[in-house]
Amino acid sequence: MTSVAPLRLAPGHRNVGRELAETWQARDLLYTFADRDLRLRYRQTALGVVWVVLQPLIAAGIFTFVFGTVAHMSSEGKPYMLFTFAALTGWNLFSGILTRTAGCLVGNAHLVSRIFFPRLILPLSVMPAAMVDFIVSLGMFAALLMIYHVAPTLALLTLPFWMLLLAAGAFGTGLVAASLMVQYRDVQFVLPVATQLVLYASPVAYAASRVPEKWHTLYFLNPLVAAIEGLRWSLLGTEAPSIGSVAYSSAVAIVAVIFGVIVFRRMERGFADVI
Repeated sequence: MTSVAPLRLAPGHRNVGRELAETWQARDLLYTFADRDLRLRYRQTALGVVWVVLQPLIAAGIFTFVFGTVAHMSSEGKPYMLFTFAALTGWNLFSGILTRTAGCLVGNAHLVSRIFFPRLILPLSVMPAAMVDFIVSLGMFAALLMIYHVAPTLALLTLPFWMLLLAAGAFGTGLVAASLMVQYRDVQFVLPVATQLVLYASPVAYAASRVPEKWHTLYFLNPLVAAIEGLRWSLLGTEAPSIGSVAYSSAVAIVAVIFGVIVFRRMERGFADVI
């Protein structure tokens, strides 16, 4: 009697082109997830979408008092409230995409473990909500410009570039965090602490020019420095970041997205089993 070799079932090879095609075919699901996030985020809250404006306003007010009034930090000739609020719009875009992307798999564990669909749809679906928050914050910033009688400059035309730069860096980093969080839930505790540290290591409440020259090499390793300074320049007409720092920030954002996709794809097969 001849023995029959056991049949082993394993997922087939999936190249990037095939995954992108599947993601495009399932775009209706992407729209559904994005719409769900937009509808549910502020449901059963008294203030609703007002929180999008209230949070950066409170933070900008605190930074204005601590760094502007108490510490007498320079705001490059602009009202300190505008100076910090402009940077906070960019920071909130970055942190919002990062934290939502990082938690998208664990937050939808019931779907990941039971239903097959292109997993990349989940991190992509958090982007629209973050962009809506960013646009609402820009509307509030426009109102502040009128209150303080400050006119925008032609640098405003570069706003989409800085927005894309911040979003790409956050998305790539979020993909890595989301992949690791499936197996190591410690990430959800480490991420808020790391995000808070990066906030103070970025020119949100102060100008990068205030950093002592001997620390410039180390400080400008943070790719958010050029992105946030550039966003503030586009919104407020402050000092523009150097071309070298912008090139470095752009390269890091591209690498972050590529590396994030690679890590996500390599760990994707085990999501349903581990989550």
